[in-house]
Amino acid sequence: MTTSHYPWPGFADWLELIEDRSAVLRSAAAATVPGARVPGCPDWTVPDLVAHLGGVQRFWAAAVAAGPAPRPPRDDAVPDREPPAPGGPSAAAHGGPPPSVSPGGPAGPGVTDRLLDWSARSTRVLLDALRAAGPDAGCWTWWAGSGNPATSGSVARHQVQEAAVHARDAQEAAGAPLPVPSAVAVDAVDEFLHVGFGSMDGWPHSPARVALVADEGVAWTLLLDATGASAVRSAPAGPMPPAGTAGPAGGVRRPARPSPVRRATCCWPSTGGCPGTRAPCAWTGTASWYGNWWSGPRSAEDVPS
Repeated sequence: MTTSHYPWPGFADWLELIEDRSAVLRSAAAATVPGARVPGCPDWTVPDLVAHLGGVQRFWAAAVAAGPAPRPPRDDAVPDREPPAPGGPSAAAHGGPPPSVSPGGPAGPGVTDRLLDWSARSTRVLLDALRAAGPDAGCWTWWAGSGNPATSGSVARHQVQEAAVHARDAQEAAGAPLPVPSAVAVDAVDEFLHVGFGSMDGWPHSPARVALVADEGVAWTLLLDATGASAVRSAPAGPMPPAGTAGPAGGVRRPARPSPVRRATCCWPSTGGCPGTRAPCAWTGTASWYGNWWSGPRSAEDVPS
């Protein structure tokens, strides 16, 4: 299967998608009840989630604006990275009503208009920085050592993934998760395989491969060995191997909840197959499974930025 004719998004598309997915997060967050927690990261309330994305967007705006740098921006170089306090300066003290919160639900912190306004401004700060820089400006990134571009364009692409994952987190917290749009999911999978896995240290197990085939017409092969991980946009030659379900997929995350996937992700050592099957394994399905990539309880320290 070839992926050369897939309509991969570009810089302008990434900016639109950052704006769209960030707005989806705010809309879903506003529909949650006070005290609602994020199922995929139960340490967080929904306001924590909104604060995380806004802070991340302001951080990357500062990184892009700073241009090429050997280290990330210092805290004092990221204006207003922290959101307003839940109560903020009391509106009642200024003769106005208290800030509204998401309706109903148990007692606990809710999503305020002040927080949503700060979040919307955070998205604008990031988009303004990206537009001012254009797609090819150099800047600090944590993935520079992987050989992937360390540019404003690569930051824009990564921030689509960031906003998309957390928009779905917010939808789950609101009890109404939706599939990640295919255009977002396909590009996010590709970015994650090349940048996320491409930045990992050496694979500590037997050499392995993971075949991933999306219904949208895109396929990847992830190669894992002592040097690390690399991904190519193609499926292995020959017929797709049967699915395997025995044991964990060699350390590669799989969707932890039902999603539109017909086979499980699995990898196989070069000398054999999945434990108990001795057969190569593959994943096929729609790319919208990406919304479940981080499914399953995780700690705040595990959340990507």
